[in-house]
Amino acid sequence: MDQDHAADRTPDHIPFSIDLTFEEARRRAEVVAALGPDWDPVAALRDEEAAYSLLYSGLDAEQQRTYDALVAAGVLPERPGRPGGEPGHAASH
Repeated sequence: MDQDHAADRTPDHIPFSIDLTFEEARRRAEVVAALGPDWDPVAALRDEEAAYSLLYSGLDAEQQRTYDALVAAGVLPERPGRPGGEPGHAASH
């Protein structure tokens, strides 16, 4: 089959465009609307920080070494200034 003949049977393409900036703004507005009027981003962040601190608290010596190695490697973020802890050390409860 000849290439020109095959190209003749290809359907015409219909131009399509979308404004990604508008769509991203719409998506974000929908997310905020779905969260509802009672959503408190400061409280959510505070609760997330508390959960993270609890997750890495009370580590035994081997777990602490693993945690410190992961922080040093950049896998886990260093968390200076968190209550009861130094950079790279989880607080004990």
